[in-house]
Amino acid sequence: MPTIHYILKDSTTRSVEAKAGDSVMETAIRHNIRGIDAECGGSCSCATCHVYVADEFLAKLSPADDMEDELLDGTASERAANSRLSCQIIVTPELDGLTVRVPETQV
Repeated sequence: MPTIHYILKDSTTRSVEAKAGDSVMETAIRHNIRGIDAECGGSCSCATCHVYVADEFLAKLSPADDMEDELLDGTASERAANSRLSCQIIVTPELDGLTVRVPETQV
């Protein structure tokens, strides 16, 4: 199982095993990762699962589609070049070791 590393607001890291095929958001919810609110349940309509992806993993992700790109413009924390919605990142074996940082706020 791939491991996902979540850097929390207090700078601590929680590392959890993820099931391939699940999203990074679903994995966070299942493991009670604080700071990923996911108010819409993963339907890409709220941006409360915003994360900052470690640069070394960006090329391994499929590009954000138009809907995700638009939602990222309205995140509560500043959008950065490595901003993604964790509901749109599907866990694959190639993402083993993926590191994401939870933003200061989601709402």
